[in-house]
Amino acid sequence: MASSALLSFLLLLSLSGILAQNGGQLPFNLVVVNNQPNSKPMMYSAHAPPGGVLIGAMTKLAKATNSHFSFTSSKNVDYGAFLVSVNGLSGNDQDRTYWELLIKGANKVLITADVGISCYIPQANETVILNYTKW
Repeated sequence: MASSALLSFLLLLSLSGILAQNGGQLPFNLVVVNNQPNSKPMMYSAHAPPGGVLIGAMTKLAKATNSHFSFTSSKNVDYGAFLVSVNGLSGNDQDRTYWELLIKGANKVLITADVGISCYIPQANETVILNYTKW
């Protein structure tokens, strides 16, 4: 029991160090990949509070001066927000294109998120990828 208390204390101490460095915010990278000709991936530094959702961090990033990041979303009462466009590029049903949410964690494994931008909780130092692709 004492060892689990010590482990919890050390974890809390480590987390508080990360939070103190970022004003209570967890840092992560947001990468936009749109797979269009002559387009390069764009990387942004973003932050979210512990337990904060991705759409909040994206909204703050879009409002930041000189971020050059924008997005639109639509709301569904059953499933939350759907990403419609990023930096002016929209998904299109006729072209069968959409914005896919990918996550690359500390283990460097790339996964498809099983929730959308209104439910996904970014983790410190991971990479969130908004990937324009086809279904």
